[in-house]
Amino acid sequence: MSSTHSEPSRAGLILLLAGLAMFGPFSIDTIFPMFPQMEQALQIGPVQMQQTISVYLFAYGLMSLLHGPLSDALGRRVVVLVGVAVFVLASIGCALSSSLWQLLLFRALQGVSAGSGLIVGRAIIRDRFSGAEAQRVMSRITMVFGVAPAIAPIIGGIIGTRFGWAAIFWFLALFALVLLASSWRWLPETHPRAARVPLAPVPLFARYFDLLRNPRFTWLSLSGALNFSALFIYIASAPAFVLQHLQLDATEFGYFFVPAIIGMMSGAWLSGRRAGRYSPASNVQLAYRVMLLAGGANLVYCALAPSIAWPWAVIPVMINGAGISLAFPTLTLLLLDLYPQERGTASSLQAFIQLMTSSLVAGLISPWLAPQPLYLAMGAVAATALGLLSWRMALRAGVQADQFH
Repeated sequence: MSSTHSEPSRAGLILLLAGLAMFGPFSIDTIFPMFPQMEQALQIGPVQMQQTISVYLFAYGLMSLLHGPLSDALGRRVVVLVGVAVFVLASIGCALSSSLWQLLLFRALQGVSAGSGLIVGRAIIRDRFSGAEAQRVMSRITMVFGVAPAIAPIIGGIIGTRFGWAAIFWFLALFALVLLASSWRWLPETHPRAARVPLAPVPLFARYFDLLRNPRFTWLSLSGALNFSALFIYIASAPAFVLQHLQLDATEFGYFFVPAIIGMMSGAWLSGRRAGRYSPASNVQLAYRVMLLAGGANLVYCALAPSIAWPWAVIPVMINGAGISLAFPTLTLLLLDLYPQERGTASSLQAFIQLMTSSLVAGLISPWLAPQPLYLAMGAVAATALGLLSWRMALRAGVQADQFH
C-alpha cells in the first residue's frame, strides 16, 4: 500500500464510493431548476437546452467503454483520480461558458470523466466483497448514492436563484475537488498488478462484441437499463413536470425528487435485507410486481384526473423507484459474476448500455412525452414492460440454472 494514502474503514470505503457515484446525478439534476434562466442567458429554446443532458450522457456512455478496461489494466485508483481531476476542470469550463456550443463542449468533458467513480466503484465493490455481502454493500451504496438526485435540484435551485446558473457549476467543481482530496487520501487499490490485463483497443472492442453475443449478459443489461428508463423519463422531463404540470417553482424540485429517491432508497434497503435470505430470482420478480403495480396506478391516475397534482402524481413514481432499486443490485451482481476476471470490462459495457438508453430518453423520448403527464405515464409503463421482457429472455437464456437460485 502506498504511503500517500491510508486504508479506510469498511463504512468509510462505502461512503467514499457512494460519493464518487454521485457525480452523475449531481451533474444532471443540479441545473434543472435553472433551465428557463439558462435558456434566456444563452438565447436558446427548451429542445436545445435538453441537449445539455443528452450530450453529457452520450459522452458518459462512450467513455464508459474505457473506464473499466483502463482500471483492469492500470489499477482502479489511478483511473478514479484522473477522472475526478478532469471533472473539476470541466465544471470550471461550464461555469465560464458564454454560448451553447461552449457549454455543450464542457458538458461532454464532464460526461467523459464522471463515469470513473461509478463504473470503477462497482468493480472495487466486487474486488473486495462477494456473495450476499457484495449485495449488501451494493445496496448500501445505492441508498447513499440515492440521496444525490433528491438534494441536487434543491441545491441547484438555492444556488442558482441567489447567485446565477454559473454558480452551480462552481459548486460542482468544489464538490469534485473535495472528492479528489478524499480519494487521494483514502481510496485503496483493490486490483493488484498480478491480476491486471494489458490494454489493447482492438482486442478490447472485439471482447465487447463477445460479451454482447452472450444473451445472458445482454438481456440482464437491458433489463436494468429499461427499468431505470421508467424513472429517467421523469427525471429528464423534470423541468416540464415540476414547473408546468405540478406548477411548482425553481426552489421546489424536492417535492418531486425527494419522494422518488425515498422510494429508491427503500428498495435498496429491502434488497440488502433480502440478501442471502431469498434467491436472486425472487428479488427481481418481487421488484417487477412493485414496478408494474406503480406503473398501472400512475397510468390510471393520469388518464382519469382532470389535472395532476402533488402528491398524487409523485407517489406512483416513488413506488416505481423502490422496485427499480430492489432489482438493480441483483441484476448488476448477476451480470458481473458472468465474468469474474473481467469485472471492470463487464461493468463498463453495462454502464454503456444504460447510458446510451438514458441518452436516447433525454434527447428524443423525453421532449416528445414531456408536454402531457399521460404520455409520461405511458412511456414509463412501456419501459417497465420492456424491462420485464428482457428479464424473461435472460431466464430463457439459462442464467437461472447456475446463478439465480
